[in-house]
Amino acid sequence: MQSAQSRRGLKERVLDLVFLIGVAVKGLDGAIELIGGAFLLFVTPTEILGLTRRAFASELAEDPNDPIVNGILHSIGHLASGDARFLAAYLLVHGIVKIAVVIALLVGSRRVYPWALIVLLLFLIYQVYEIVTAPSVGVIVLTALDVFVIWLTWREWRHGRTLHQTWRETVHWVLRRDRHGIEQPTA
Repeated sequence: MQSAQSRRGLKERVLDLVFLIGVAVKGLDGAIELIGGAFLLFVTPTEILGLTRRAFASELAEDPNDPIVNGILHSIGHLASGDARFLAAYLLVHGIVKIAVVIALLVGSRRVYPWALIVLLLFLIYQVYEIVTAPSVGVIVLTALDVFVIWLTWREWRHGRTLHQTWRETVHWVLRRDRHGIEQPTA
């Protein structure tokens, strides 16, 4: 039977792993936003609608009433040129900031954590505004995930470790476990 200290250690290691996965997802999300923002700068809403119709042509031929595809087409159809430029700017800034935060965390400075928390909280405030003014399930789910990532970032900062230290300790922990999840002693 595991002791209370052992269970607490397991919980801490799992949270470290989730934090590392969260940082990786934020970096990937930032890259996708950066690419999407750049795409919106150079492609008009009409061209986007045409590309989307071609991409989903076979799905619509199979089911012309598909609610997901029709919802996407409806949303893109209402995207005005000014809205597309605002969305492009938002995605570019959001993507650049996320990538910058991830890179700064990877560089290993603990001074980055407060700045990362401030940036994430500012994005969170905007997302809460979006939930209040135009609620959507997607934004609500992303906001809940961001709250969890903010908490994990604060936790990591409080522990006084750099991202590199957390990575090294977590990889070591994962590699020392057997197939039953029991940590193997070192020789």
